[in-house]
Formats: sequence, structure tokens, C-alpha cells
Amino acid sequence: METEEIVEKIKTILIQNSLKIACAESCTGGLVSSYLTDVAGASNFIEQNFVTYSNEAKMRFLKVKKETLDNFGAVSQQTAYEMAQGLFEYEPVTIATTGLLGPDGGSELKPVGLCYMGFGIKCNKGEIIKVVKFNSSFAQADIENKRVVIKKDIAKNALLNLVGFLEENIAKCKET
Repeated sequence: METEEIVEKIKTILIQNSLKIACAESCTGGLVSSYLTDVAGASNFIEQNFVTYSNEAKMRFLKVKKETLDNFGAVSQQTAYEMAQGLFEYEPVTIATTGLLGPDGGSELKPVGLCYMGFGIKCNKGEIIKVVKFNSSFAQADIENKRVVIKKDIAKNALLNLVGFLEENIAKCKET
């Protein structure tokens, strides 16, 4: 499925359910937000998005705990969870990305191409947050502009995972 089709599906789901989304991006640097705003009518389902590249920005805008960053690092399931949760201050649907684009900085435990994606929905029944671990297959490829290719791969997969998350959880929020 092409990125434009994925975004149109997200737009339809959010508008049909009178929901808006907020994004917090680290490794994707605003690319998820860019894809979401590429469609006409984006203002009907997006209020605000953040590029929280530094740990300080994650703490200031998203209320990610310093202890979480110290104990698990910026690229972790725990940080993605807190990023998605922190966005509830702004909107009831959230998406967050944190990962490693490389070409340097990876390790055996946290290789280049690793991303944690946080997804959230808040309704009167409470909060539902899910974190997905994703490894870009392009991290091992010998390609030009690898960093950009990995970023695009992560952003597209985050949007694709968002569709699944919304389809799985919007109905749960509507149950009485």
C-alpha cells in the first residue's frame, strides 16, 4: 500500500470518529507529520505535532521521565510509551517514533534501523497505548542515502501500524 493510501485511510478513520491526532517524532524528524499533512483536509484531523529530537524536548513537551531516559535510553519501548502517553495532553489519538537512523551509533542491542513506535487512544474508558518494535530492513543494505531511506521506511511503517491500531481500538473506546 502506498503512503498516500495509508494516510487517506487514517484521515477517514479519524474524521468519521471525530478524532484528532498529535505526533511526537524523534528519529523520523517530522516525516510522519509531513505525510499526514500531505492530504487535503489535514486540518480536520491534526491539531499539532512535535519533533522532540533531544531528551530535553521529550521531557519538556511530552513529560517523558528523566529516569526513563537514564535507565532505558531514548530508543526504548518505555520512552516510546511515555511519548505516546504524553501526547494525550494535546489530543486523544497519538503516534510517537524514537529510533536509530545511523550510520553510526548502533549497538548489538540497539542496531541502526531500530525504532519503537508508540500509539495511543484516550477515551472515557481510559487510555490504550501500544508500542511496536520495528527494525528497518534497509539498515543492512548497501545503499546511497541509507539514513533517509531508513527514515522513510520507519515513517511509512508507523503510519501503517497506526491504521491497524485504530481499527483494533476505536471500537473498544465506543463500547459502553
